Amino acid sequence: MLWMFERAGIKNSNNSKYQFWQQHNQPIELTLQAFNIDSTIEYIPNNPVVAGFVDRPEHYPFSSAVDFAGWKGLVDIEVC
Repeated sequence: MLWMFERAGIKNSNNSKYQFWQQHNQPIELTLQAFNIDSTIEYIPNNPVVAGFVDRPEHYPFSSAVDFAGWKGLVDIEVC
């Protein structure tokens, strides 16, 4: 995974070596009128899968998908 951060850092002149966060973050407000909230909630845990870090969302240890799969993740969450 470190090689992916290094590759992204090399491509961005704002970094000296590694890049973890995207520099072009464009936040959007989730409203019922503008977006399907359910599909957005499903989209977020799939980001590590799309990036190639893991094969399934629940395999990424920093995701709440781990807890929803019935395991204990690294991040404490309260499932309502």
